[in-house]
Amino acid sequence: MPRPGAPTLALLASLYCAQGLPSGLIAHSLPVLLRQHGADLAIIGMLKLLALPWMFKVLWAPWVDRIASPRLGHHRGWILPLQATVILCVASLAAFDPSLLFSGQLALLLGLILLINLAAATQDIATDGLTVRLLPERWRGLGNSLQVGGYKVGMIISGSGLLLVMDRIGWHFSLGGVALLLVLCTLPIWRFDEKRRIPQQAGAAETVLGPRLLLAHYRGLLAQPGMFAWLAVVLGFKLGDALGSPMVKPMLVDQGWSNAMLGELTLISSLAGIGGAALGGALYARLGAYRSLFAFGLLQAIGIAAMALLVTRGGDVVMVYAVALGEQIADGMSTVALFAVMMQHCRAEHEGADFTLQASAQVLLAGLVGASSGVLAQAVGYVPLFLLAGTLGLAALGLLRYALPPPAARTPARQEAGS
Repeated sequence: MPRPGAPTLALLASLYCAQGLPSGLIAHSLPVLLRQHGADLAIIGMLKLLALPWMFKVLWAPWVDRIASPRLGHHRGWILPLQATVILCVASLAAFDPSLLFSGQLALLLGLILLINLAAATQDIATDGLTVRLLPERWRGLGNSLQVGGYKVGMIISGSGLLLVMDRIGWHFSLGGVALLLVLCTLPIWRFDEKRRIPQQAGAAETVLGPRLLLAHYRGLLAQPGMFAWLAVVLGFKLGDALGSPMVKPMLVDQGWSNAMLGELTLISSLAGIGGAALGGALYARLGAYRSLFAFGLLQAIGIAAMALLVTRGGDVVMVYAVALGEQIADGMSTVALFAVMMQHCRAEHEGADFTLQASAQVLLAGLVGASSGVLAQAVGYVPLFLLAGTLGLAALGLLRYALPPPAARTPARQEAGS
């Protein structure tokens, strides 16, 4: 199978970067700016609730797979207006006086953030469906390198980058720059000839669009052979990381790390995660699904367990960076492999919704486990927490043999498809 061309790779990278730009703004920049303008901590905490569309998008994903634009194309017909919505919302934020936006017009700010999350989450459904349809199985690791890497690049630009330039160029130009970058990220999908590249539009022959569609769609997915075993892998594969990673920064704060030191560590480790995603995508094409998940999952488990070594060694900056960067590289590699095999389990003409169900289930359980990490760390301490997180990661690897036959057990035809 030929490697996807540069225009296809640029298209996918731009779409996922377009998702990371508003996410970095909302998750990293706005909480800092709100607090600087005297916003109550309860209001800042509400930003998490405004991200609920990302969790509940599974409820409308089947309709994104079914409803198509005859003029623009199926996926392009969703992505273009949704990205335009995000651009208009960010441009609107740039036009307002921040001192008013963070006080008397706070309801408007929260409403625009909610609309951004709703549009970006729905765009993600269409983008994932387009990615599955554009990339052959062998190259989905590479595609997910672009997904993870592009998203993280967008978050770095509008998170760390925005905070770095805000004091110099001001609110209006900073947010205007984010809106301009979103416009640039939209150009590849604007120029993409979907009707020629994907002649048979997803869902073109579907007629059921009523309330029964949701149940019928996901019942069909769950009826696929081996799907429950695979969903067990999806749910468990990232639980160790979800349990341990929220406590890494609090642990370093307890050992005297300043905000500036943590900011530098976050930026550099994010870049390491992008490198890990690129490496994972390249290796996936050679190793195949089973070997990639097992090897990268093992590195992920070791990486989060190794955080226990830092509990009394926060003053050893070199050691902190070595462990943190190694963990982020492993996280990027494992995420790429997981997403690639999730795409492998998507049915034809149901790609967006099938991928969304798997991703939403994984995020929901990981979120619940992550929310308990602080309570558990307080009860047993950091060292047992990180060791337990590593153990959870290793336990998830035991599920792989039930969901994906090891390469030696495959027939030649299946081995070729899986590699």
